[in-house]
Amino acid sequence: MNKKVYMAAGFNTVALGTGRKEFHPAKPRPGLEHYITEAAKGTLSQIGGAKNVDESVIGNFMASRFNKQGHLAGFIPMVDPGLAGKSATRTEAACASGGVALTAAIRSVLAGTADTVLAMGVEVQNTVKAIYGADVLAGAGWYQHRKAGHAYFFPGQFSNRAGAYFERFGREDSRKGLARWYRNAIENARLCPTAQEFHNSAKDLDALALTPPNGKVFVDHLNVFDCSKVSDGACSIAVLSEDGLKKCGIDKKDAVEVISFAQVQRDITSVPEDLTVMSATKLAVAKALSQAGIALDQLATIELHDCFTIAGVLMVEAIGLAPHGKGAEWIAEGNSARNGKLPINTTGGLIGWGHPTGATGVHQAVTIWEQFTNRAGDAQISVNEEKPYGLSINMGGDDVTVVAIVYKKN
Repeated sequence: MNKKVYMAAGFNTVALGTGRKEFHPAKPRPGLEHYITEAAKGTLSQIGGAKNVDESVIGNFMASRFNKQGHLAGFIPMVDPGLAGKSATRTEAACASGGVALTAAIRSVLAGTADTVLAMGVEVQNTVKAIYGADVLAGAGWYQHRKAGHAYFFPGQFSNRAGAYFERFGREDSRKGLARWYRNAIENARLCPTAQEFHNSAKDLDALALTPPNGKVFVDHLNVFDCSKVSDGACSIAVLSEDGLKKCGIDKKDAVEVISFAQVQRDITSVPEDLTVMSATKLAVAKALSQAGIALDQLATIELHDCFTIAGVLMVEAIGLAPHGKGAEWIAEGNSARNGKLPINTTGGLIGWGHPTGATGVHQAVTIWEQFTNRAGDAQISVNEEKPYGLSINMGGDDVTVVAIVYKKN
């Protein structure tokens, strides 16, 4: 990092989908234009308006199929006439599209082409039935694999990972870790008004999470509670230089500093050597932490990409929080709960808050910004001077594109 980079002025729309009281599949719902406008204006209102924005980046995965709409950068000037005539870029990296929007914004600030970048992510997915949506999302995998894959392609991929994990490390104890992950996600989401599971009132979350998988109707090793839901929503945040902070009238205490970031790729055409290891995630986190010069015990919180509960387990191990094969046990012991050793996904993560795919990486950054500036409301955790760092991990596909970012509380 050749200069200081900050993030501030985060904003999340509601993550809309099944579980929200206002969601009804037979009633009209907001579209891309609504979500882009709401999120962007939410950030612009905190930075003095569009006049202070030099560039914009918008992350999105599959609007071309979910909404029959491409060229999303062209929607940025729609938000505010003050954004017309300025650079706008759309990024796509499957479910890591939002994370890549952030790294693009960070690179613009580092390159000196911008002092203030409006970074956004958006996805509107509740436009097709679940089975067709699964086919759309399968575009994050290699076509040759998809042809031979499960009808629910990504649930099938991560079911295979779960099956391999169960076979090697034991099904019963591993399922307890997955169940605790689900319980933590819902309990945290109930504290965040924008979360898709905010209205979830189920009494026995552990029993739901331990529902036996049924391969005849879904996949062999995961149940529906192991999966993130179909979500509509958008998130935005400003990425700024020190001059950008001054121009926008933002005090450093109201921003988080970006200490380091890493973006890595795994060959999409290859099969993982070991289904119980997320190699790209492991590399991205190691790079980001090494560049930041910090240790795991200096982290106050982590936002990680739990598209499935097994992904949460495997990422815990890839980060180095637990040895290989011990991630489920580490979670089952309560270490990742909001009152545990290291709170993870404090507003619910993908399973609890929601997974509007192109917005997820930006949502992670907004959550850490909220926590580090005491804006998280009922979801607020304690962040002290001994542990002033946060980490986000946004993954695209089956551990193919991974963005890891390290943040510091000012």
